[in-house]
Amino acid sequence: MARMKMSLFAIAFIGVFILLHLYIYRRLVCKLDLHAKVKQSLTVFLIVNFVGIVLYMLARYYPLLPNWLYFLLSLPIGIVFLLFCTALVYDISSLAVRFTPMQPKRRTFFKRSLDLSSLGVAFALSSKAIYEARFVEVEDVSICLKNLKKTYTIAQLSDVHIGGIIDAAFIRSLTAKVNALKVDAVVITGDLVDIKIPHAMAALKELQNLKSTYGTFFIAGNHEYFHNLQEIIDTLKSLGIRVLENESVYIGEEKAGFNLAGVYDVFGYRTRSYMPEIRDALAHTCQESPTVLLAHQPRYVEEVAGNRVDLMLCGHTHGGQIYPFRALVKLQQPYIAGLYRHDDKLQVYVNKGTGFWGPPMRLGASAEITHIRLS
Repeated sequence: MARMKMSLFAIAFIGVFILLHLYIYRRLVCKLDLHAKVKQSLTVFLIVNFVGIVLYMLARYYPLLPNWLYFLLSLPIGIVFLLFCTALVYDISSLAVRFTPMQPKRRTFFKRSLDLSSLGVAFALSSKAIYEARFVEVEDVSICLKNLKKTYTIAQLSDVHIGGIIDAAFIRSLTAKVNALKVDAVVITGDLVDIKIPHAMAALKELQNLKSTYGTFFIAGNHEYFHNLQEIIDTLKSLGIRVLENESVYIGEEKAGFNLAGVYDVFGYRTRSYMPEIRDALAHTCQESPTVLLAHQPRYVEEVAGNRVDLMLCGHTHGGQIYPFRALVKLQQPYIAGLYRHDDKLQVYVNKGTGFWGPPMRLGASAEITHIRLS
């Protein structure tokens, strides 16, 4: 059954990307008023790009490639998405040029200008997205919690997606940045591991170097369910990381600190295992102190609202990662990035992701380490 589901997913995945490439070819490449050899080169590029996507998906399950090759194979997904968006805009703009009354020479001028500018914009956006993905920014956020009697600091990591380019060197650099903040606690809100544990161990061991007053805490994201969640949990525990499995701990001095609770991801509802239980997570919390809940997906807020939670820390969305994709994420998640007030009591903060999934590209959604000051 599991193999059949994977086969169906692979067929659907490949089918979607075939359609995307065909749309780009028919609605953009074929309509360009350029030399035939240029259009042939673009056609070959689309074929190579599609083959790169197929090889990339295979590489995720057989991660034996050198980083430079994995980097090249991971680009095509982002490139085709940006080309698809460009083709959509080109389609609409072409209609405007076609039906706007003007002299033939002027129409030809606008058509050729549109052709060249479309290709230029697609190249520029792809280059900028690759460049932006190289940096992880520190986002400083101050959040007031009722009944919190002292100030505490938290470093939030989310959606690191260890695997491929996200390797031990990346985690080593990330750890140094977190340690420089000198926080009271480090929290990892899911999707830390996106590969089988044996291939992730070198990177995971780097997390042992994280330093904070009260330690490092982790909750599962949906991607952990794809790679043997229990094995990942056991491994992280062996490395000294506290995994919150529908449970809570107390951070700070007695009655002067806050409850830190964590739940499994809502993906557990699909697998019918490791399901989130907000009541269990809050069962042993101190009612006199505020509660911070770690939950991977922002949409879990609907189950949290009305419970004794003051702040919910999430990830999952990547802030859209590549900006046009943000609109699709919004269809599934109520919050995308940053701090929100859900109701009079509950606040929600969504981390844009510390790594990336798929292409090493970010556009309008920089990777972040969230430096949270609670007061």
